[in-house]
Formats: sequence, C-alpha cells, structure tokens
Amino acid sequence: MSDSVTGQIIPTLMPEQDEAGMERGRLLFAQECNFIWGAADQANLPEASLPEIAFAGRSNVGKSSLVNVLTGRKTLARTSNTPGRTQQLNFFDLGGRLILVDLPGYGYAKESKTKVNAWTKLVKDYLRGRVTLRRICLLIDGRHGLKPNDIEIMDMLDKSAVPYQIVLTKMDKVKKADQAEVREKTAAGLKKHAAAHPEVAFTSAEDGTGVAELRASLATLADS
Repeated sequence: MSDSVTGQIIPTLMPEQDEAGMERGRLLFAQECNFIWGAADQANLPEASLPEIAFAGRSNVGKSSLVNVLTGRKTLARTSNTPGRTQQLNFFDLGGRLILVDLPGYGYAKESKTKVNAWTKLVKDYLRGRVTLRRICLLIDGRHGLKPNDIEIMDMLDKSAVPYQIVLTKMDKVKKADQAEVREKTAAGLKKHAAAHPEVAFTSAEDGTGVAELRASLATLADS
C-alpha cells in the first residue's frame, strides 16, 4: 500500500508480521550466527540438516549487506565495492535453528561466459534435491527493478519448484514519490511465476527499512 499523496510505501503487513511475530524474528536473528561452510562445487556441499534460506541476486545488489543487517553483524558476510567477489556458496548457522546461505552474485558485466555457466551449474546443483531449502530471497536493486537476467533466474527457480521471494534492496536511494511504483511494477512482474511468493519485501540495509518485517517472515521457516 502507498500514500496517495507522496507515493511512499506504507507496508502491508503479512499475518506473521504482527507484534508477536516481529519479536520472534528479532529474537531468532539475535542468536549467535557463524560461518560454517563454503562450497565451490556440488561435491563440497554440506550435509542438509537445518532449514535453509538462501540469498541470491545480481552482483552488487547488496546481498552481504542485507545478511549482515538481518543478523546485526557488521562483518558476518563479506562486502566489497568490487562486484562478483563471492565465488562460492557460504553457509551460516543461526542459533542452531536456521542456515543462511549466501549465493554468488550473478549478472556482472565483466564476468566471462565460462564464469556465468559455472555459477549457473553451482546454483542448479545446490537447488537439485536440497530438501531443507525453505526459500530463496531473490534480491533486486530497487533503483533498477527486474532485469532480464533476474527473469532468467526466476524461470530457473520456477522450473526447479523452489519457492522464492523478491526482496527489493537499497530503497533508501529511491525517491519516496517513486517507491510505490517500483513495488507495484515488481509485483506485476511476478504474476507469471508460479514459485514466487506473492509479497514483495521492501528493504534498506542502510536505514533498516523493512528489516524487522523480513526477519518476522523468515522466522516462520525456522521450524518448518
């Protein structure tokens, strides 16, 4: 929902984002969170045990920044001004209840076709039969919206029957008058994608917008 005058987003809360749900999310993401595994190929994937939530997106979309702010850590996931630095799947244990998986970024213009193909294979191998994977958060830069390679990833996830949720990032850099339009255009782009979560999350790692709400949604997956 948006303010009809300013166009600024007024969040439409999901059922789990009530006061109790927000507190459950806060408590879960306040737990100890540690890096436990890095995998560059299928042979090195860790044993599937706890429920997993993976974070995917174009290089420089702010994946590491979002993981850091969700968990309240500044350096849990490595951030860089150089896109494409994360070249493996990084696994983090959140309080022994949830595994967060930081996937390599995609779509950086300087990446070779060989590297793009390697990324696609690595992610497909991870998705194939990963029974503990509960959701992928597909991060989209709110300033740019859905790009063709984002749609390609969404098509791949649809075919794999992997549930995913679009998470708009860097929304503090979008003019308030344009925020509602960005979200509406993004939501409209999901209509043909069967595996997409209907709610588009709206976040900023810089000012914390939407972080509590996203924590509340993800907390429902910890015991599923």
